[in-house]
Amino acid sequence: MLTALIMAGGSGERFWPLSTPTKPKQLLSLFSDKSMIRETVDRILPIISADKIFIATNILQVKEIKRELPDIPEENIIIEPTFKDTAAAIGYTSMIIQEKFKFQSEKIEVVVLASDHLIKDDETFRQILLKGAQEARENSTIVTLGIEPDKPETGYGYIEVENNDDLFLNNVYRVRRFREKPNKETAEEYVSSGKYLWNSGMFIFTIDTIFKNFEVLMPEHMEILNKIRIEVCKNKMGLDLSESIKEEFEKFEKISIDFGLMEHSKNIKVIPVSIGWNDIGSFTALEEIFSSDETGNIIRNTKEVIIHNAKDNIVICNDCTVSLLGVNNLIIIKNGDNILISNKENAQDIKKIVSKYNQLKNCKK
Repeated sequence: MLTALIMAGGSGERFWPLSTPTKPKQLLSLFSDKSMIRETVDRILPIISADKIFIATNILQVKEIKRELPDIPEENIIIEPTFKDTAAAIGYTSMIIQEKFKFQSEKIEVVVLASDHLIKDDETFRQILLKGAQEARENSTIVTLGIEPDKPETGYGYIEVENNDDLFLNNVYRVRRFREKPNKETAEEYVSSGKYLWNSGMFIFTIDTIFKNFEVLMPEHMEILNKIRIEVCKNKMGLDLSESIKEEFEKFEKISIDFGLMEHSKNIKVIPVSIGWNDIGSFTALEEIFSSDETGNIIRNTKEVIIHNAKDNIVICNDCTVSLLGVNNLIIIKNGDNILISNKENAQDIKKIVSKYNQLKNCKK
């Protein structure tokens, strides 16, 4: 039985000021009239029904997520008491899924997806999920999707494939190891070798397999999960469940599933895919999605723009007129009373401004 876990607890700080704590990137409509999380759910509905889709989030976002996803059962929207990274979130939500379907005789497969990724080839994506679920079910493996790289990207982690021949898309291969984000020279070596894929952060496993891996590789996490299970089995939900397990949840080490489990497990498989994937990690990712004007400017959701001797800028200014004069390679974003002006080179550091912005707000209270 195929289920899905959509991770939707991120703050999306690199998209400030469009993104806020209560309406982060996954709740923005960046590419269509739908939010990114709505796009994510709609993408898998043809193969996974709404009652089998679970959302892991936090108390700040739960109200807006319920509004965006009225077809998802309320008990399937899981509120994490505090952020302890993906190992805790995946273990906790897998336990809730297991409890909900405990009377099912078949194995339960879980597809773990981000709520804020762009995927253009939905049909191929769904076919790969079904293939990965079959592999996970039949061979008790954890399957990850590896993106075929088209450039030496330094912003992604890489997956080294255990194979001496050429890699073929949509085939299943054993993973040799995971690699952290490389420098430019190393990334060029990875791509030219043909043995490396971008780590998409998407996983498929059966619940039995993931808990066996937790028991062996993360026994402290498993011990906490077993204590939390007592409350999960009482049929609590939402904020009631979140508050009842908060004390135990805070004991989790803050660690990602990649560091805690994936990099150490001996039975990881990967499927190389080309599905038009982009993790939309910062505003500069929009350059890969949208067409620019004749001078390289990308203008979105702006009432009117006046340009003279300005090129390669990204402008999103809801319902206002923007004039660009003699400026290049800037990110200019307006949302409400907040305006961001940044060089593209600093796009990954926008969260530093968010930190200072929050400090300023707290000082004025």
